[in-house]
Amino acid sequence: MHFQLSWRNIWRNPRRTAIILIAVSMGVWSMVVLGALWQGMVNQMIKNGVANMTGHLQIHQRDYRNDPVVENSIFDPDRVDKALAEHLPDGAQWSSRIRVTAVAANARHSAGVTVIGIDPDRETDVSFIAGAVREGRYLKADDRHGILIGKALADKFATKLGRKVVLMSQTTQREIGSLAFRIVGFYRAEMEATEKQFVFVTKPAARKMLKLGTGVSEYAIMLPREDPPNLEAVRDTLQAAIDGDIRVEGWPEILPMVKTYVELIQSWGWIWYLVVFIAMGFGIVNTMLMAVYERMREFGVLKALGMQPGWIVKDVLAESFFLLLGGILIGNGVAFVTVWIFSRTGIDLSAFAAGAEYAGIAKIIYPALNLRDLVIANLMVFLLGMLISLYPAIRAARFTPVEAMTHV
Repeated sequence: MHFQLSWRNIWRNPRRTAIILIAVSMGVWSMVVLGALWQGMVNQMIKNGVANMTGHLQIHQRDYRNDPVVENSIFDPDRVDKALAEHLPDGAQWSSRIRVTAVAANARHSAGVTVIGIDPDRETDVSFIAGAVREGRYLKADDRHGILIGKALADKFATKLGRKVVLMSQTTQREIGSLAFRIVGFYRAEMEATEKQFVFVTKPAARKMLKLGTGVSEYAIMLPREDPPNLEAVRDTLQAAIDGDIRVEGWPEILPMVKTYVELIQSWGWIWYLVVFIAMGFGIVNTMLMAVYERMREFGVLKALGMQPGWIVKDVLAESFFLLLGGILIGNGVAFVTVWIFSRTGIDLSAFAAGAEYAGIAKIIYPALNLRDLVIANLMVFLLGMLISLYPAIRAARFTPVEAMTHV
């Protein structure tokens, strides 16, 4: 009976009902869409960070992160290879690398770079580089003197494919080692800073230049999922298996700035939810109070006929239930369409490229719905909306027949 009466009551004033539905649906729409936008930003920040030569996990010699010199390389990689083969989950990929800071120079220009010595075949499944080559070709395993550089660095050096670049860095004997390489390709990255920072050669070429023997600087590991829930468990298992002077670290430890940005964005999400709900809550309470006072005589007559105050509270809450449910359904429907459209086209932040790159945010953001955020936003609107509707419901229940008769 309460639901039947309430459904009829909310359509006695269609304009007021439409106003509440619009307010609730706009609140839900903004929560869901902005939540999807923030989730998309977070996903891409993590994806870019992981793909940008980091991986989900990295393995180094204990002192390498504090002092990344060739002396702190892993000189017995066989035990690491064995542990990875035995303990990584199915579908995981890994690659060992040589990574050192160096100076790159040609006839007219020079710049500080990070030299990455890679196994071209294994690196294909671990980082972005294999699919990022836009001019020329990718490295081959037998490229003893081939080098792959970023397009931004090539523009800075005013160089072309086939021309030479000389790399200089400190060797294991604490001498300056140098080797000339010929450019075989240019790559493009999400961020221009990446193109200027990293240059790629094969591991044999890097070892020759650094006189490194069989040593490697790091291992990068990609787990099967983009955001693996078992990251810490895999890290701890590998750490226990390798032990010694080797450290296994996850991307949150390697990229603390990205982790901080992710936590900050998630915190701002809760603040936005609160702001939207407060604005929406005032609208709901104000409109429901107007409806209650307009029907004061009606409530007075009902009480004079013997209706219990609790029944009146149930009646008003049932009206709020229908209004909130309708607003939530409309808001979610419009939000899903909005997210679907932008997830296909993306939101272009090219106008703010410099600021976005500094924060590690991609130039184009693709919103992504997160089930947890979606449930939280809808439950927050519904439960808190019902809670604040108690005030006008209780006000309606407290009207006396005499008070209702004197109301004009």
